[in-house]
Formats: sequence, structure tokens, C-alpha cells
Amino acid sequence: MPDIPFGFSLPGAQPPDPSDPQQMQQFMAQLQQMFAAPGSGPVNWDLARQVAASQLSASGDPAVNMHERHQVEEALRLADLWLDPVCALPTGIHKAVAWNRNEWIYNTLDVWKKLCEPIAGRMVGAMGDLVPEEARAQLGPMQSMVATLGGALFGGQLGQAFGQLAAEVLSAGDIGLPLGPAGTAALIPANIKAYGEGLELPEDQVRLYVALREAAHQRLFGHVPWLRAHVLSAVETYATGITVNRDAIEEAMSRVDPTDPESMQAMALEGIFTPEDTPQQKASLARLETALALIEGWVGHVVDDAAGDRLPSVAALGEAFRRRRAAGGPAEQTFAALVGLELRPRRLREAGALWTAVTEHRGFQGRDSLWDHPDLLPTDEDFAHPDVFARSQSDWDISELEGLESNPEPGPEEPEK
Repeated sequence: MPDIPFGFSLPGAQPPDPSDPQQMQQFMAQLQQMFAAPGSGPVNWDLARQVAASQLSASGDPAVNMHERHQVEEALRLADLWLDPVCALPTGIHKAVAWNRNEWIYNTLDVWKKLCEPIAGRMVGAMGDLVPEEARAQLGPMQSMVATLGGALFGGQLGQAFGQLAAEVLSAGDIGLPLGPAGTAALIPANIKAYGEGLELPEDQVRLYVALREAAHQRLFGHVPWLRAHVLSAVETYATGITVNRDAIEEAMSRVDPTDPESMQAMALEGIFTPEDTPQQKASLARLETALALIEGWVGHVVDDAAGDRLPSVAALGEAFRRRRAAGGPAEQTFAALVGLELRPRRLREAGALWTAVTEHRGFQGRDSLWDHPDLLPTDEDFAHPDVFARSQSDWDISELEGLESNPEPGPEEPEK
């Protein structure tokens, strides 16, 4: 898996030439501005946005024209019509939009903040711990600069990651997390076009297949009230078991020469975060991977069923998307590099087979009723015996769960945070 380089260059500029007084003056002014307005929290989000925008500006971020907006709206409208006969959940789309790459970043940033800030806070705290105890009193207010630097380092790396991710994602729900505003279905036309060219498939078929996936995600997260919190809390619970490698931070910081901006440009924060090898952490990871696999498996199953004989390239597109998600796409690379978390639905094919078995035994109404409560959903162990699980569900009745919370408290293996 390739490392995502930190690439600390102040927004909109190449690393300054130390022999050029004007470039150095501009660099120092930007650096001073960064420390003067570090923002709140452990991440400098303003810097993250600026670095991402600078990266997209360099690589290209085509504006969305009216024709593309109409194509996206029409594809999402048609996708909802195709899903109606094969899905018990009604449409979840209140707004259909086409985003450019910067708009994807802007509209998903609130969720990224929730996911990234807890781990970033531990990194910034570890950086502060590197200052010897006896020196802290002497530093006084200047010690806050350590936190500011940490927030800038993490913000810069996030900006690079967002820039890369924004150039690859195809829709708001592409990576399986509810990143965008609730009820807003969004496609990124420039990325869909590039992806279709790589597959050598017609752009209109790729766009419609992505629209089907986006519309299915919107139905699921829009009409399963507990699911959004369930998935995001699974990510957060796993994140609490990720430790900060202080030696790796110290090694990274030792390579920075404040008088040499290029040393900051070359800095990479790899190896900082590592998951704890504990039963609790393994259980937390299994819960997260199962949730992602069930979501992706359901979406793939429903979309392939809806497309059927209507979309000539449905088989090729379905296989391409399964490989893209199961092998670990842009989301896995981003999280693995930033916070030590791989968002990979490892058992995606097994989940798809399980949803197929449930549909055969209970129909799509019975299949989708399993989302009524988290305790009704299959577990990781059920993936190995889909037919057994599908037959056993006829004995379940949602009334048996009326006394339970829709988002139950963590069990003993996953204590409250």
C-alpha cells in the first residue's frame, strides 16, 4: 500500500527557494499566519482545506456544467425507479446534486472531523510529551506552539489525503460511510468519466450504475435510523484502541530543520499509529468489518438485482466494484496512512451471498426487515452458513425486540468511551 506523503507546502505554492528573498518572505509570512491562527482542536482544518484545494488545483478540478448536472439528476431519478420493485425501503433522496472534487471535500468535512480528531488529539498530546518535564515551565506560553505545529502537521497530511481521495471517489456514499449531508445524493462527474475510461465501458452505463449504488445507500441510511450512529461509533470505538508510537513521532520530528523548508516538505508521518493487539480491539475491528461488509453486500445485491437485464454491462460493473471495494480502494489508503484504520469490507462476497440467500428464502421484504434492529442482522459467524441463517430468520419476530434499544449499549468486550 503506497504511503500518502505529508507534503507540507503552504497552500498554493511550491517549496520556496532559499536563495530567493521574495519567496522566503512569502513563506515566512504564511508560516506566521499559520501560527497566529491555528484554529481550534487538534487539527488545523483551514490548512487541510487549503492544501487539498492546492493539490486539486494542480491536478485539475473540472467545473460541473449544466449538462452534467442534468445527467446526474436523471441518472438518480432513473435509479430510484429501478430500485422500487426490488427494495422494501423507499427512496432516501431529498436532493440530487453533482459535485466537483472541492465540493465533495467541503460537504463531507464535518464527518471527517468526527472520525479524525480523536486520534489527532492523541498525536498532538504525544508531541507535547516529547518536551522534557524540566523544560516545560521555561517554555511557558511557547509550549502551545508544539500543539499548533502538531495540528498543522496533521492538517497538512489530511489535506494531501483529501486531495487524493477527492480525485477518486465517485459519489457521496462511495466508501460505505455516511459522509455527506443526510438525504443528499451526490455524484462526481469528472471521476465517473475517468473511472469509466479505465474500465473501457460506456460512461452513461457507469454513471447509472454509480447512481444505483448511491440511491441504494441513501435508502439504507435514510430509513434505518440507527445505522448512521452504529457505523460511525464502530469506527470511533476501534479508533480508541489505536496507540501512538512516540518513537516514530520523535524520529519524524528529528528530521525537520526549521531553517530548511524542504525538510518539512519531505516529512512523512508513517508508522505513527498502530492498533493494539488485544481481544477487545480484535472484537471491535470484527464489528466494524462486519458492518461495512453487510452494507456493501446489501448495496451490491440490491443494485445488481435492480439493474438485471436493463444494463448491458451490469456483470462487468458489479465485478469491478466488488474488486475495488474488497481489495481496498482510496478509503483504505487514506485511513491506513492517517489513523492506522483500514476501511475494508473483507468479507464482501460472503455478505453478498448471504443477502442472496435471505432474499431467496424470505423475499426482498423479509430481507430488508432485518435492518429493523441491529440484533436481527447476521453476525460474522453467519457468513459461513448463509442458507442456515436465511432459514432461521423465519423464527424471528421484531416484536420480540421491542424492549431493546435500537442502538444497544456496548457489551463487555466494547466498553463505553
